[in-house]
Amino acid sequence: MIRLEGGFVANLGKVYGLYTLGFLGFVILMGILEAAGVENTIIGWMFVAFTVLIYALIGVLSRTMESDQYYVAGREVPAVYNGMATAADWMSGASFIAMAGGIYLKGYPYMAFLVGWTGGYVLVASLIAPYLRKFGAYTVPDFIGTRYGGNLARFCAVLILVVASFTYVTAQINGTGTVAARALQIPFEVGVWIGLAGILFCSMLGGMRAVTWTQVAQYIVLIVAYLIPVFWMSNTLGYGLIPHFAQFEAVGRVQELEALLGVGTLLPTAEAQAEAGKLAALTVGINDASESFMEKWKFFTLVLCMMAGTASLPHVLMRYFTTDSVRNARKSVGWSLLFICGLYLTAPALATFTKLSLLDPNVATSIIGKSVSEVTNLEWIQQWSNVGFLKVVDGNGDGIVQINEFFMRGDIVVLATPEMAGLPYVISGLVAAGGLAAAMSTADGLLLAIANALSHDLYYKIIDPKADTKTRLIVARILLILIGAAGAFVASLKLTSILGAVAWAFCFANSGLFFPLVLGVWWKRANRAGAIAGMVGGFGAGAWYLYMVQFAGMTPWIGIDGLRFGMIGMPVSLILMIVVSLMTEAPDAETQKMVDEIRIPSGKVVTNA
Repeated sequence: MIRLEGGFVANLGKVYGLYTLGFLGFVILMGILEAAGVENTIIGWMFVAFTVLIYALIGVLSRTMESDQYYVAGREVPAVYNGMATAADWMSGASFIAMAGGIYLKGYPYMAFLVGWTGGYVLVASLIAPYLRKFGAYTVPDFIGTRYGGNLARFCAVLILVVASFTYVTAQINGTGTVAARALQIPFEVGVWIGLAGILFCSMLGGMRAVTWTQVAQYIVLIVAYLIPVFWMSNTLGYGLIPHFAQFEAVGRVQELEALLGVGTLLPTAEAQAEAGKLAALTVGINDASESFMEKWKFFTLVLCMMAGTASLPHVLMRYFTTDSVRNARKSVGWSLLFICGLYLTAPALATFTKLSLLDPNVATSIIGKSVSEVTNLEWIQQWSNVGFLKVVDGNGDGIVQINEFFMRGDIVVLATPEMAGLPYVISGLVAAGGLAAAMSTADGLLLAIANALSHDLYYKIIDPKADTKTRLIVARILLILIGAAGAFVASLKLTSILGAVAWAFCFANSGLFFPLVLGVWWKRANRAGAIAGMVGGFGAGAWYLYMVQFAGMTPWIGIDGLRFGMIGMPVSLILMIVVSLMTEAPDAETQKMVDEIRIPSGKVVTNA
């Protein structure tokens, strides 16, 4: 047994170094088993079981009944490891599973997610995170409730947090279901419940303490799983050692092939589209970026919504409550961005090389232009078709797979990449483990954010202020189970894609919380009435617009569709907050002094939850 002199936190480098070596050893062992003839299905089961059991073990070992440990991990997480945990928390199923798939199918416009999510950390670092850490709260609604005063402001923040985080968590459970469905060869509707079980084991017993150390382990898995296939493909396809630079030459080749195959102009036949249902055809490519004003406007508005959403999501901001000082809160934002860039700078390369492996006739794994019978007999085509994520339809009856007859959900691009590129199955198992780690890590943080807000801010602060620590933590754990079950049920309905659900979550958060948080730090005149008006008005306007555009058939205003409804909610929130604050009484002197104090980097925290 390893002796941890000085405690667990003092030996994090040793612990996670051994964990990394152990994980790589497991991958090598799976490769040996594959070479020995072990079935792919068994290897897939072993990858999923091994990683989920490791996360569950960390969760059990981190169990606690101390409120400070459960809510903020004892405020003792070093900046580097908090950065890793935040990166894992942030790089959700949308980042790992769906973002490269969106770029693969839609090209340049979907780079707005990458730019917005990364740029949002500039707002987090400069406007919000260090000041919330100086404030000393447990949750985002805790800051809102104390800064503006009164239970109504706190309740409004809890409501917005729950809606935004629940929308987001359904996307993550969707991701776990997608991974489980393929790796275990089970129906998606069953996979979401298996994923939920693993998520609850990670977070239920130890709260933020368990989630933090689990997320560090999950980051190691997901980044290794994401990078290896891209480097492998870049070298196998002859584009060099560093895919991030080699991708530019590969993009040129993809553009040539898309022009030859009619991408962007050749639409699926009616028969093929009808039979394929909701799956997407490869008819829009990397070079399909219009330079019109409207396209630029849509790109800009999506970036803005993702940036403001990043700075408004409570599960992200909660991570900065766990550091031991304001200084380390700032440093951990920088580390977060560094670790996130490791994946985000790789996503375009992955999308490019994956598309090239399917389109280029000089590559052995290409499928476009080959016979339908040959393609449909491929094992990976059959297995993804069996779980409803892929379909090949001979719409014109010529027996050849055309570019508009291959249909696939963007959510599976990353997971299917090793098979598309003809890599060993052990890499597929590794990628599945990485996708599961990404989705589970974010789901852990989201479920904890919801449960903590309801147990701490609603139950303890509003309903029963005399509740002891044991009762509060029992309530939080019961809520984790109930909210997780509800999320799994909604995810099983497949109401929208992973990226779609994530965009909705970001817009719900920025519509209701962005300006109450920012002005709460930077404008002493902002008061309770203004904050309530801003939260209710912004959230209500955004939600109304989403309903009208997405479900009531209203024509979007100036290109603002359901992915961008924060562009409606945020201005309403800002205007209402400023106007109502100026029309009503200013905050008292004690509150204004508190606002001054949280902007001073040094010194003790202003308040303790």
